Amino acid sequence: MFEVLAEPSRREILDLLRDGERLVGDLVDRLELTQPTVSKHLKVLRGAGLVEVRQDAQRRWYRLRPAPLAEIDEWLAPYRRMWTNSLDALERHLETMDD
Repeated sequence: MFEVLAEPSRREILDLLRDGERLVGDLVDRLELTQPTVSKHLKVLRGAGLVEVRQDAQRRWYRLRPAPLAEIDEWLAPYRRMWTNSLDALERHLETMDD
């Protein structure tokens, strides 16, 4: 999953899909990438379960699937707590220092 998300264009696609479904052509226009390149990234994102496609006649609508991202967020939670605790300790230490 992290390998899929490491590619900046794929993250940008996910950012665009956060607001709702989009057509492939809209993604192409916004990303300023070629259609084959965008399709390649969408295929990888679909394979990872991060997006799904809905066909409407000749159009393909892509939308975000947030469940895999929630799994990543859940996995990261202990690390986030660790950093929060460390930053809180730093703040307490700095508050005890003389100006």
